[in-house]
Amino acid sequence: MSEMVYGIGQKVPFKKNILFALQQVFSIIIATILLPVVADASGVYLSQSAALIGAGVGTIVYLLLTRFKSPVCIGSSFSFVAPIMSALAFGYFGVLFGTIMAGLVYVILAIVIKFVGVNWINKVMPPVVIGPVVALIGFTLAGGAINNLMNTSSGVENYSILSIVIGLVTFFITTFVSVKGGKKLRLYPFLIGILIGYFFSAILTIFGIVFNVEMLKIIDFTIFAKIGDIKNWLPNITIFGFFKEGFSRVNSFGNLVTIFTAFVPIAFVSFAEHIADHKNLSSIVGKDLLKDPGLARTLLGDGLGSMVGALFCGIPNTTYGESIGCVALSKNASTKTILLAAIMCILIAFIYPFILFVESIPSCVVAGICIVLYGFISVSGLRMFKEVDLNDSKNMFVVASILISGIGGLFLKFGSVEISNIACALIVGILTNILLSPRKKKPISESPELLGTKNTITESEQKVITDKSFEQTQKGIAFEEEIETTNPKTVTIKKSNDDVT
Repeated sequence: MSEMVYGIGQKVPFKKNILFALQQVFSIIIATILLPVVADASGVYLSQSAALIGAGVGTIVYLLLTRFKSPVCIGSSFSFVAPIMSALAFGYFGVLFGTIMAGLVYVILAIVIKFVGVNWINKVMPPVVIGPVVALIGFTLAGGAINNLMNTSSGVENYSILSIVIGLVTFFITTFVSVKGGKKLRLYPFLIGILIGYFFSAILTIFGIVFNVEMLKIIDFTIFAKIGDIKNWLPNITIFGFFKEGFSRVNSFGNLVTIFTAFVPIAFVSFAEHIADHKNLSSIVGKDLLKDPGLARTLLGDGLGSMVGALFCGIPNTTYGESIGCVALSKNASTKTILLAAIMCILIAFIYPFILFVESIPSCVVAGICIVLYGFISVSGLRMFKEVDLNDSKNMFVVASILISGIGGLFLKFGSVEISNIACALIVGILTNILLSPRKKKPISESPELLGTKNTITESEQKVITDKSFEQTQKGIAFEEEIETTNPKTVTIKKSNDDVT
């Protein structure tokens, strides 16, 4: 990727940093506050504002454990939607226990990797495997972005040309500012794109209201009516809810097993995505984050960040590809920006009108931004192909197996446990690579049939070798004498320290 304007450890001027951090917040906030609505439609146990606090606190924990060397925000993980929905049957304890178990998987993996190192990862997941997997993350997200662009997320009957126009206007503004904008403007393309897209949508909506044209009503302003309800201003903190409810909804050990089996397998799936995300981020910032701060630390940060964040929101966290895309787009890898973004998330959780503003952003505007963000994720994966020889049929089959199984939507389901298409594609790619890789030939000296038989030389063999060496030496001397005789002027004799011809 292109060189960062601000590196990982660099300090960003405060005013600029506020805008950079706001871009990061916008990149993760929509998905972060959407999950509580999807997983708990009743809103009894999970709240949007609490999810923001969990994301902010989790990101701070992640930064501390990675020693501020890995610039990415973490937020609500959609991989755990199904487990969360099943755990809510056991109240606050269900989501707390499940999230802690999932985080514990990361902690255990971090400890194991601390002792065995990360070299095995580069062997099991070389560029020919990890490149297409990273690209696949962007490709998989693309479907949702395009559905939002066409306004067909809730049904094909809602297809809208106007929605596509607004989304593309947002996209073109974002890319134009990023490439053609002034030196300062090109640092904030994401923020500028989303604000202009919203402004354009608001003007159309006002015309739609004034002239009663339903098609032009892009923004639902009625959502702001909820500002008057003071209950909406207070985050529903999970740990406080648990203290009030206790274990009243857990009545057997079997309940714990149910929660455990719902969350733990998904944690192993997320582990593969964690590696892919950090490989992607490494290629963007130009530094191998799996070595410094190290995979053990990033896993520990992700796991403990998820566990601590769950105390506030009851939702497991994960590193966000959108945040990584924002790093690439803004060319700012400073962890000081990530820290400020985390603090902003916590503060915004108590500013309910801002949360409503985010909710009111039209899906088509979000889609225009996502085309850029998801595109960056995909392209950064494709850039890893520069290290891969695709003329080699082995490499071609590995890449093909990953892309086709992933884009095709291959997934595995065992009861309530579902392994995503990305994780399945990664597994297929690893197995294909191992199966087709040539076996290393052992050196002759290591061949077991030779060991113990030719390590010693008999006297007769030594005599033959000596005689041959003597014969070759004599021939060499005779050859040199012949040269001296035919070309006496070219012979140089070294005497003392002087050269005489």
